[in-house]
Amino acid sequence: MASAWLLPEHIADVLPSQARRIEELRRELLDMARGYGCELVMPPLLEHLESLLSGTGHALDLQTFKLVDQLSGRSLGLRADTTPQVARIDAHLLNRAGVTRLCYCGPVLHTRPAGLQSTREPLQFGIEIYGHAGLEADLEVQELALDVVARAGLLHTTLDLGDARLLRGVLGDLVLSASVMDELVAALATKDGVALGGLSQSLPAAVRDGLQQLLGLYGGIEVLGLARQRLPSHPLIAAALDDLQCLAEHLQQTHPEIRLGFDLADMTGYAYYSGVRFALYAEGSSDAVLRGGRYDEVGAVFGRRRPAVGFSLDLKALEALSPPTPLRAAVRAPWGEAAGLRAAVRALRAAGETVVCVLPGHEHEGDEFDCDRELVQIDTQWVLRAL
Repeated sequence: MASAWLLPEHIADVLPSQARRIEELRRELLDMARGYGCELVMPPLLEHLESLLSGTGHALDLQTFKLVDQLSGRSLGLRADTTPQVARIDAHLLNRAGVTRLCYCGPVLHTRPAGLQSTREPLQFGIEIYGHAGLEADLEVQELALDVVARAGLLHTTLDLGDARLLRGVLGDLVLSASVMDELVAALATKDGVALGGLSQSLPAAVRDGLQQLLGLYGGIEVLGLARQRLPSHPLIAAALDDLQCLAEHLQQTHPEIRLGFDLADMTGYAYYSGVRFALYAEGSSDAVLRGGRYDEVGAVFGRRRPAVGFSLDLKALEALSPPTPLRAAVRAPWGEAAGLRAAVRALRAAGETVVCVLPGHEHEGDEFDCDRELVQIDTQWVLRAL
């Protein structure tokens, strides 16, 4: 019989030190998003399954825990991604005509971990901008993403750019099944030329060549020039490369310290990205710290298709990469019922101080605070004294 205190695989308690740092990051990032004009929303953890999975593709379906509602008998899902929920809020509950900037932060649940060290219960933070189709919205989202990783203290970051329209342009008018598309995207992402050749064997020669060309298009900004030479002439491809060039030039001017990379074969999130997609990498992590891009089709299933761009990240993973933060300064006070002592403690807490009252018999125990002062009685007055 398993021990009662054991948790499921890839599920873990968050202990005080880590919880403190995660909460500090959460507050800072939400305040930062508000500084950009984002409004906070809190979608429910549980929704009708068809609403959660509408327009999101097969991958999210596999990641979603499912159960039956005991009240209605309908199938429910525990959200694995908050983005479709925010799209529903924008489309139906807010229904604004102009630009809407929204942010959120809450847990999501995954049936399987994304990696060996990943949790199945990420704390997802994200922002979305709805209602503007121009690159200005993409730039604003990327600026905020770069501010987020800078605030978290991450160093040597790389912004990787790509575009979902490139694959659509290479395929042209071809309509492939969802399963074949999933396999193609996986082969492109892993740079598996053999698998890609087998999957595209029955496709037109121009498409086969375009897919093989995509495999080699990764590196610095020079990749965009190579793509113009090697990929077929198509309006979607031309638009994608023009947008990537524009974004790269802007970012080089505003953030010269950020390394820019391009992987035009990486179609991660192809099921809902409609244009430019990006991922931020940092020193110490083999996976992206955050991912985002443009997904103009995300609200269509809710009856309102309009431009949308955003990004999301796991605060737990971000905290693990962030440098340690100092403990919060605190005041140590003796435990007692004297009216003067209790009044002094209340006054300090009202002024914003953390006051740790030491319970009898625990005078030498440590905790999550840096007690650099103590409350002592001198004559009839309780005063602060440095430790």
